[in-house]
Amino acid sequence: MLWRAQIVGVDALMLYFGDRIDEKLSPLILEAKHRLQSGLAERLVEVVPSYTSLYLQYDLLRDDHASFLSAVEHCLHSLDVDSADKVAGVIKHIPVYYSQESGPDLSNLAQRHGLAVEEVIALHTSKIYVTFAIGFTPGFAFLGQVDARIATPRISTPRTKVPMGSVGIADTQTGIYPSVTPGGWNLIGRTPLLMFDADRSAPAFLQVGDRVQFTAIDRDTYLLQGGML
Repeated sequence: MLWRAQIVGVDALMLYFGDRIDEKLSPLILEAKHRLQSGLAERLVEVVPSYTSLYLQYDLLRDDHASFLSAVEHCLHSLDVDSADKVAGVIKHIPVYYSQESGPDLSNLAQRHGLAVEEVIALHTSKIYVTFAIGFTPGFAFLGQVDARIATPRISTPRTKVPMGSVGIADTQTGIYPSVTPGGWNLIGRTPLLMFDADRSAPAFLQVGDRVQFTAIDRDTYLLQGGML
């Protein structure tokens, strides 16, 4: 079996698909999510995918742990890596103005790794990232994994105010601050895109499973697209 279940509440199960962050787990978790939402729609209250797991809350008026787990096993009995590989989130391209002006840690990060700033930008934009989880603040997407050559620990003293749209790196992950908030990631640029808008039908621009590729833009383009400095 590709997963194991654990009771995490009177009306909830957690399905675990692995024990460490792995980009290959994302399509497997997404496929399981889709199957369960399709097959158990009337019995599910909430489904939340994350790095290595899938949280399931069910309707206590319809099920207990045993009956719900049995239904889950039935839905996922044919789940395999091959079928999951066919499921991939859409690729969303995110423009970023990379500079010391918009990303105050860019130069230090480059220097730390013995790279030119241009090399850091090239490495950051060369990969297609997977959205592992949404959290911390509404719409904050945890993306991975960055090239090992630019993987960098969080800064020692977090900032009390990180500008909206800031793009950062923390260890092997990269992410975008959807709003002004404290934070400790290494800031390397800023996007003009609005990553979270409560008035949109889907408030968060990114969803778990989405694939992301960053593209470099210049200062004028950033400002023209609504970016703020």
